[in-house]
Amino acid sequence: MEDEEMEKKVQQYLQRKGFRLTELALQEERNRLSTSAISDVALERSDNDPARYHDGYSKLRTWAYSSLDQYKHELLRVLYPVFIHCFMDLVAEGHMQEARSFFHTFREDHEVMHSRDLQKLEGVLSPSHLEEVELARSLRQNKFKIKLCEYSYELLLQYLQKTQALVVLGVINEHITFEVSPGQPSVMSDDADVVALIGTSKDLAKQINQKEVHWGLLKDSVEELMEKALAESDKIEAESKDADTEDNKATDSKCSLPGSTVDTSVPGHKNYGVFAKRNAEGGKQGASLKKTKKDKLAGATGKNVRTETSMVSVAPRVKSELPLPATPIEVERSILEDLRNRAQLNSLALPSVSFYTFLNTHNGLNCSSISHDGSLVAGGFSDSSVKVWDMSKIGQPAKTSSSQGENGPSQGECMSTVDEGKRPYTLFQGHSGPVYSVAFSPFGDFLLSSSSDSTIRLWSTKLNANLVCYKGHNYPVWDVQFSPVGHYFASASHDRTARIWSMDKIQPLRIMAGHLSDVDCVQWHVNCNYIATGSSDKTVRLWDVQTGECIRMFIGHRSMVLSLAMSPDGRYMASGDEDGTIIMWDLSTGRCVSPLLGHSSCVWTLAFSCEGALLASGSADCTVKLWDVTSSTKALKMEDTKGGSANRLRLLKALPTKSSPVYSLRRNRGRNGNVVVLFRKWDTETLAIWGQG
Repeated sequence: MEDEEMEKKVQQYLQRKGFRLTELALQEERNRLSTSAISDVALERSDNDPARYHDGYSKLRTWAYSSLDQYKHELLRVLYPVFIHCFMDLVAEGHMQEARSFFHTFREDHEVMHSRDLQKLEGVLSPSHLEEVELARSLRQNKFKIKLCEYSYELLLQYLQKTQALVVLGVINEHITFEVSPGQPSVMSDDADVVALIGTSKDLAKQINQKEVHWGLLKDSVEELMEKALAESDKIEAESKDADTEDNKATDSKCSLPGSTVDTSVPGHKNYGVFAKRNAEGGKQGASLKKTKKDKLAGATGKNVRTETSMVSVAPRVKSELPLPATPIEVERSILEDLRNRAQLNSLALPSVSFYTFLNTHNGLNCSSISHDGSLVAGGFSDSSVKVWDMSKIGQPAKTSSSQGENGPSQGECMSTVDEGKRPYTLFQGHSGPVYSVAFSPFGDFLLSSSSDSTIRLWSTKLNANLVCYKGHNYPVWDVQFSPVGHYFASASHDRTARIWSMDKIQPLRIMAGHLSDVDCVQWHVNCNYIATGSSDKTVRLWDVQTGECIRMFIGHRSMVLSLAMSPDGRYMASGDEDGTIIMWDLSTGRCVSPLLGHSSCVWTLAFSCEGALLASGSADCTVKLWDVTSSTKALKMEDTKGGSANRLRLLKALPTKSSPVYSLRRNRGRNGNVVVLFRKWDTETLAIWGQG
């Protein structure tokens, strides 16, 4: 009211004094201010209008789908981040009805690639859920990185400037980072990292991946010493055979030639030296010819081929950062015997398959493992029990006497091998929740199990007793794995951490923290200096065991990582995810070697052959697939100097089951060559063994 009265008094004063021009100027200024206030109110109403999100995304979607085919697949990458953040912005502003309508209208555009994320976001029903739902919080705190070629990026900028799409522009500026590359657009299937969720700093992964990784094998390991001893033994044996052959030929040369009365083998004869030399050379050539034929035959069958031809033999040797346990003599003998009988698998010598079935375990068997020598099989069950089968006793009638450990059961935390003659397995009881992972020690004398009760238990397969209960995690433990030398083991948990343990200590030695979501799987490096972890945050990380520091971050998966495998030489790692994608990584550079596209469902398990030439993958699509690793890694080395794109691994063979998803598999040392064991999960659980027979 005071302003209006003041304006009236000013206007009366101007009229009284006859300042007509000043009065008109004041009137125009008053009208201009009134119009500006009205437009500000209209703009404010427009900013609060939930329909602007629907209109902005719909126009962007129409433009992207109508773009040239050459650039369409790149421009479509922008839609998913914009869709997600438009939905969450609507929820944050309280427009719940409009948010649900927007979500269901455009959900089908992203169902194929991001179905898992959409299922989680569907439960976001209020602004408070944006903080409570882990995926929503992660999406709002981090940025998407999208790869575009230079021309696609220019097209997007022109569209945003022309349409003045403020909503879309705001989402892109706040939540998306573009990696622009010169040249032609890349094909999405050739690059697994075209759309990735990264930290707030886009250089985080690059900074981590600049750290040095010593990816070689352990120096003076038992296998290496045994291989050297075996090679020396073979060399001495070959030299001994050659010497025997020469002696035999020399003896034969002393006999008189048929029809001749002259003994030319007598010393002093003019032709003695000539005949002796020819006979000795002939003996060597004969032995060499026989050896060559034998080697050719061995190469054709894949047996008795020494490891000098494999990728393992050329790997560098490194020292272990951990104090390693001593290896028993009987274990060394077993390894030596395995090396003598080991067969080399390759594209010309593929493994065969046989199956064993677990009956009456529908929805009961959660995990499985087999000892490295193939003699024991363990299963973890939803009723909190662990069962161990002796493969040599399968099919034999069960004994009526029960077997207990030397120390007897410990507070009901143990076992019985036979219950009234009806149990052909050893039963371990002690957990108070479903068992999610079991793992044998390298020598088969110990068994680890992890459970939803957040504990890890160590069992003795010789005493049939529970030895230790390890407590440290705060939530369910999804995976546990022994180190390649035993004694140490690693665990992965819902609490977003991985932990390193030793058998003789009840507290963890190291805690690896950094993942944004559950750590679902863990795998040791072959030299025991590193562990790899796969997470629901769609990343794989490599950790230094000594320092607990993350030294590699692998970004490229579009769903949770379920399985990991290390190559025998320690340079490469394979990871499989929920969408069926497998990615090969080079640990030394942190680069993606090759994506493996072939599975149509979850990849639950991966395993390399002993010499590293083959990769086996087991999936929920009821197949086992064999991939040629050697040819692709050779192509990668050639392309390193040329700057070419990563070569895709060659699929050698697909082994389908009738209707049974493949649950887990393992490469194994066996008398008939490289043996890999797998489980299939179906109404009954099926165990399959495949290898060079």
